[in-house]
Amino acid sequence: MTGTAKGPVAAEIEKRLRDALRPERLEVIDDSEKHRGHAGHDPRGESHFTVRVVSAAFEGRNRVARQRMVNAALAELLRDRVHALAMVTKAPGEA
Repeated sequence: MTGTAKGPVAAEIEKRLRDALRPERLEVIDDSEKHRGHAGHDPRGESHFTVRVVSAAFEGRNRVARQRMVNAALAELLRDRVHALAMVTKAPGEA
């Protein structure tokens, strides 16, 4: 499943996570509008995201290890374009 965000940054997040993690489910949500006027808000938009990822790559890994995998896949975007990223990372079969 693909999320509702469709801008170029969201599309790049989706592509990188699909390439790195081969997820069964992936949702990329652009939360930027909720942060208008706050520190870190980028007037171009697409600065704050939530990703929900279900991937077999997460099996046997704790929450921190899973988040590091997502961060590694998105490192350049996190450094240059994305101000905030919330994550829900699960292995298949987890509630």
